[in-house]
Amino acid sequence: MTGVPDSAAPLSQQEFDALMEALPRVGGASSVAVAVSGGPDSMALALLAHGWAAPRGIALTALTVDHGLRPESAAEAAAVAMWMSACGIDHHILAWGDRPRGNLQAEARRARYGLLENWCAARRIPVLLLAHHLEDQAETVLLRLGRGSGVYGLAGMAAEAPPAWPGAPARVRPLLDVPKARLAAMLRAAGQDWIEDPSNSNPAFARVRARSVWPALAPLGITPARLAGTARQMARARAALDAEAHALIAAAATFADGGWCVLRPAALEAAHEEVGLRALALLLMAVGGGGYPPRLERLERLWAHLRTGLPRAMTLAGCRVIPGKDALLVVRETRGMQGPLPLGDRPQIWDGRYIASGQGVAIDRLRPGAMASLRLALADSALKLVPAAARPVLPAVYDGYGLLAVPAFGYCRPGAHMPDVALDFLPRHHLPAAAFPG
Repeated sequence: MTGVPDSAAPLSQQEFDALMEALPRVGGASSVAVAVSGGPDSMALALLAHGWAAPRGIALTALTVDHGLRPESAAEAAAVAMWMSACGIDHHILAWGDRPRGNLQAEARRARYGLLENWCAARRIPVLLLAHHLEDQAETVLLRLGRGSGVYGLAGMAAEAPPAWPGAPARVRPLLDVPKARLAAMLRAAGQDWIEDPSNSNPAFARVRARSVWPALAPLGITPARLAGTARQMARARAALDAEAHALIAAAATFADGGWCVLRPAALEAAHEEVGLRALALLLMAVGGGGYPPRLERLERLWAHLRTGLPRAMTLAGCRVIPGKDALLVVRETRGMQGPLPLGDRPQIWDGRYIASGQGVAIDRLRPGAMASLRLALADSALKLVPAAARPVLPAVYDGYGLLAVPAFGYCRPGAHMPDVALDFLPRHHLPAAAFPG
């Protein structure tokens, strides 16, 4: 047990209960999951959540993701399982499978949330508790400040984030106003051990470098508590701007379930720049399938072009923005798209854009060469349903014989039956209904 000062007062069960009662998404839940890595933050959260859930008759499950990124990870997951068992907390270990060749840290984070949320969704658990605390929030704000983030970045992490997709649990962070030292003090008082992850002291990681500058910033009044307070203020501004941005999207954009968007620049001209930038960011995330908005300076550059007239197609956030006669077409880029995803009864996210399920088939983009066959099989009226630029990124259904169906065209391979596949455009659940006619 190192790396955390021992002078702080332990967070009490009564204080934690009050924090939980202030979270609307927790109210009425009969089951809750908590992510437990074994570090002091998540161990404290698991014990406090157990103390809150048990007397209320709420089923609590602790989940540990074993990334397998370090040789000792399996033993650490087993240690967490032993500690949870000793506390009477139901516990499961979720293992990460294939390793990507790209950004390992980003992929590990995405995989962790995917494993946790899929496990909860399969068991209809509506709330996933996460142990981010005050210093985590402050580091997030500091790093985003360094990247030139605006209101949305500086709002930091939300105490309650809605489900990423229908059926997924809400991400709930009850400890965002609690200093890390109080969590460690709570574990010391309980006689509970924890695991120190060596990566938390590795200066190769931006968060570790950010952590090291607090002593130098303190004389300027820039402390973790102050930056966490800034995040709370920015979160209020974010909520107000989101309401305006949704109204602008409803007026300026029309989405198709095939995954593209028609944007009317004239509707943007009267918008306040901050509202317009947020609307544009949400639109690009919807079409591109991204989990985060594009960098502010790049977004501002595109916004300036939209206001003065886009001279040529531009790319940003996994999207192509293509000028037309009276409107702009926004389509997914082929670059970076997810590959084939075998489907099953349990809904899965494909390419960050679709919720898909089915049996014995896979979903993938419309592969090169398929359009030649479709042109022979479909009437011109059917082909015109989809803009040419959007066709290469359409979701398509494949079986052992090749292309089986393209829902956007209403196409099914001759002699085959239309597959029983559910394909739901994810942005429908996060953007205003008025932007989705029909």
